[in-house]
Amino acid sequence: MGMRLGDNLRVTLFGESHGSCVGALVEGMPAGTEIDETELSETILRRRPGRKGLSTRSESDDCEILSGVYEGRATGWPILLLTRNSDVRSSDYSFLPDHPRPGHADMVEDVRSDGANDPRGGGSQSARLTFGLVAAGSQVKALMDEVGWSCSAHLHSVGEVRARPLFELDRDSRLDPSTDMGRLNCRDPEAAERMSEYLDSVRKDLDTVGSVVELLIEGLPIGVGEPWFDGIEPALARGLMAIPGARAVEFSSGTRASVMRGSEHNDAWLQGDSEPVPKGADTAQADGALGGRSTSAPISARLHFKPPSSLPREQFTLHLPSDEVRSLKVSGRHDPVIGPRAAPVVEAVAMLVLTDLGMLGGYIGAD
Repeated sequence: MGMRLGDNLRVTLFGESHGSCVGALVEGMPAGTEIDETELSETILRRRPGRKGLSTRSESDDCEILSGVYEGRATGWPILLLTRNSDVRSSDYSFLPDHPRPGHADMVEDVRSDGANDPRGGGSQSARLTFGLVAAGSQVKALMDEVGWSCSAHLHSVGEVRARPLFELDRDSRLDPSTDMGRLNCRDPEAAERMSEYLDSVRKDLDTVGSVVELLIEGLPIGVGEPWFDGIEPALARGLMAIPGARAVEFSSGTRASVMRGSEHNDAWLQGDSEPVPKGADTAQADGALGGRSTSAPISARLHFKPPSSLPREQFTLHLPSDEVRSLKVSGRHDPVIGPRAAPVVEAVAMLVLTDLGMLGGYIGAD
């Protein structure tokens, strides 16, 4: 079962949306790494449900660290991170497995397990399990800080409402969760206000909408990553596309590169302060990776998310016992858009992937 991310730093997710808990087992954390509980709490807060206009599920998401840490530092043994589920309403899913939801994994999971799966809230397929990714990611930030690497992610667009590129925005300040920027994890104040207004109209229309999260990676020297399937972009794409609801990932020029000419797309090498840099490095449009390895330019990525499949409108889908297409109206507490709560997950996945590659290349955790 593919619930593990990484080879040197290994993160294994566990739990179910309506089970007793969700979390992650982290293996390979270097002994002596400081465990930052403040960073853990603040990162979890950015992903937590219960904020205005998003899912109303009210989970405290208090993280318990059950092993692998002594007196505030990693011991080098596996670290178990979990949070207890306390606000479940399994009755909202009483129509399952008889009436599988459109756009969800209900049907494929029921068939795969021969009816032995936990269908409540999506079970182990639920985005609730991204708690473990965020908790684990918060603890590798200190390792990245030591080598000067950073990952920033924010809500880039909701429907057709777009923010400015992250490279042009403040990426360091903490966002106030009481503001539109903090609630939506968007670092463009004008766009956050327009996104909030647009989401109000989507909710009133009893619908959901797609979104994009932008990721910016900075500080990598030339050479981080491996060739071919362990290349920095393939490794990032594999981790990012596993986030529930992800539908496409673009790097640098993205799909626009397919209509460009080589003379327009190529970046000449120039002399930087300490090492050569691609010409477009100061605009975040240069290729941040070539041949699987970093170029020292920022790596820009955009992860596209589908509209959430659970929506309060009436839908028509197959009712298995009767073999008829029948009306289904999904109740429950669901997000009208994925991007706001996915932003810290994107950031966490990127940090976990980069830390793993950094360990493999000897940049991180080397004596």
